[in-house]
Amino acid sequence: TTGFDSFAGRTLTDYPSGEDQRQLRRTVYTHDDWKKHRSQDRFIVYLAAILKSGVYKNLGREVGTITAASAALVLYNAVVGGYTDFEGVKHAALVSSSFLPVLTLPMAAFTLTSPSLGLLLVFRTNSSYQRWDEARKNWGMNINHTRDLVRLANAYYDGRGVSAEQRADDLNHVALCTWAFVRSMKRHLSPVEEDEEAFKAELYAKLPEKQAEMILAAAHRPNRALQDLSYAIDDLPMHFIRKNEIHKAVTIFEDNLGSSERLLTSPVPLFYSRHLARFLAVWLLLLPFGVYDAFGNSWNHIAMIPAIAVISTMLAGIEEIGTQLEEPFTVLPMQAFCDKIYNWCMEIVSWTPGDNGRAMRAVEPQHAFFSSGATSAPVNGG
Repeated sequence: TTGFDSFAGRTLTDYPSGEDQRQLRRTVYTHDDWKKHRSQDRFIVYLAAILKSGVYKNLGREVGTITAASAALVLYNAVVGGYTDFEGVKHAALVSSSFLPVLTLPMAAFTLTSPSLGLLLVFRTNSSYQRWDEARKNWGMNINHTRDLVRLANAYYDGRGVSAEQRADDLNHVALCTWAFVRSMKRHLSPVEEDEEAFKAELYAKLPEKQAEMILAAAHRPNRALQDLSYAIDDLPMHFIRKNEIHKAVTIFEDNLGSSERLLTSPVPLFYSRHLARFLAVWLLLLPFGVYDAFGNSWNHIAMIPAIAVISTMLAGIEEIGTQLEEPFTVLPMQAFCDKIYNWCMEIVSWTPGDNGRAMRAVEPQHAFFSSGATSAPVNGG
């Protein structure tokens, strides 16, 4: 499943971590998924599945380190500042020295710096979401204009003097070339180890062998696929003005490809991401020193340890979400987009004029120039 339940049916032992879990984030929602998404029980469901969260699982080492540092602080302060045993009896410090004081920090230090940390985290997640949104819009434009291109090719096709078989072959070729571009773009934006073999198999299954070989041999496969699409459009029997109108979609594809390549090759400036990671790590590692006194009512301040674990998980989780969204293509359901584009394009070219029961009118003489490839017909009586 690629919807709301894409993480369902997995136990804690077989739940993937790191890069492997990104494939489970390629959600494509249906109406049923939206109903679950809006469910009034969503908080209970999400809390019950908290141990299965991929975001939190990725933070295991970071949160473990911060929690261990908190436990070490509790132990150290108990040794040098006194402790309470299990029976509630207070004991003096095991090690008493002016060189080994109880370690704390004023909470004001964290109060003053927390707004800056919050701004850094918000900017990080916002910029990453904008990148994801732009990538999704690029694919939305691909989906829209693939349908538009094939629809116009079907409608503008001048079938006079052309057999039904030739018309079907020409339009099928346009549809396949359209799909070949988006599939090549998907491969171009995906890791080699994940998609190369599947890409080759799909090309050989759907395209003529020579065309598939030329795309696979190209240094820039989407460019080669776009060139094939341009050839296919130019080979259609219709007036050049109509061909130019169809070619506008090809230009949009090129723009979407360039925009996606920019997102793939240009991350959020590294000095920003690295400073945020360092700021957050230092802030969380020092936080136990600031909140130590606030947990004085718990046994040997021990309640501070789980509290720090939760706080560090939530704050580091925000940074992790930003990092996961920053490169959007391996969390976008690009294969689902390509499959839908193929199905829709092939369906569109299967339709023929008049197949809905309404006969098409003959082309009027004054419009014949624009519906044929003729270039010598007079225009406006000239």
